[in-house]
Amino acid sequence: MDIPHQRLVYFRVTAESGSLRRAASRLNIAPSAVSRQIALLEDVFDAPLLERTSRGMRPTPTGEMVLDYCRQRSALDDEFIARLEAQQRLEAGTIALVVGEGFVGDLIDTPLKSFAERYRGIRLDVEVAGTDGIIEAVVEDQAHIGLMFHERIHPQLRFWHSSEQPLMAVCPPGHPLAGGEAPLTLAQLAETPLALWRPGHGVRTLVDQAFAEAALRPQVTLETNSMAVLRHSVLAGMQLTILPRFAVVRELEAGSLVARPIACATFCSAQAHMITRVGRRQPQASLRLLRHLAEWMRAFRTYSS
Repeated sequence: MDIPHQRLVYFRVTAESGSLRRAASRLNIAPSAVSRQIALLEDVFDAPLLERTSRGMRPTPTGEMVLDYCRQRSALDDEFIARLEAQQRLEAGTIALVVGEGFVGDLIDTPLKSFAERYRGIRLDVEVAGTDGIIEAVVEDQAHIGLMFHERIHPQLRFWHSSEQPLMAVCPPGHPLAGGEAPLTLAQLAETPLALWRPGHGVRTLVDQAFAEAALRPQVTLETNSMAVLRHSVLAGMQLTILPRFAVVRELEAGSLVARPIACATFCSAQAHMITRVGRRQPQASLRLLRHLAEWMRAFRTYSS
């Protein structure tokens, strides 16, 4: 059933004012025009909507239903407009992010904390995933923004910002490879028990590539999909691991872990990336967060200095 909005407006004003003449005055049109529009509306419902009484015009039973519908529709319109204006003022809305686990600590401590403090009405939905999961979530519009390590070519990905983040050898201060000024070699690492991400993770892809190019086979004694497992296995002195510096920045600042550079071109050129889907129209809040995160990623460089 097609119910023109303007006719509903004429009917509601007439029903609430109790007079065609008063309704016409409020609407700034002729009474005959109001009467004609209401008559057309009655044709749609196949029932009279207004009746004349000694106190003026009042809705019929069908008219009461239509008047209630008009009020509900108006309330929905008002609510929608208020929500839309709040979103445009960055006072409401949800931004979905999907990130590699190594980003989580510094991401929450620094950019998300400051963004949430500034835009308190914005809800942040943060999921953790591996590289494949991050790409899928962004491409399938399950997330507005993705943060991943190691570039993966995909026709539907837009790279908003990339930051060089060399892979480092991470170990406890008492480890035999913790000291010295010269970068570690892949040959040295190949003789050391390693804890690594499972195959398919962006960091693991680079590690496997580097050792394969050097014709070396690393001693992988622990594989996991958990950053916490990697961190604790290294803190316990079980293995050495290979990670970007930002992934363990808290432990490095506390002195519980040490990050040593590695003489490997593949590791030195590694990058962190912020991605969205090509062609997706980002809401205003998401665009603001993209710019905010880009500034944070530029600061990544201080971590490798």
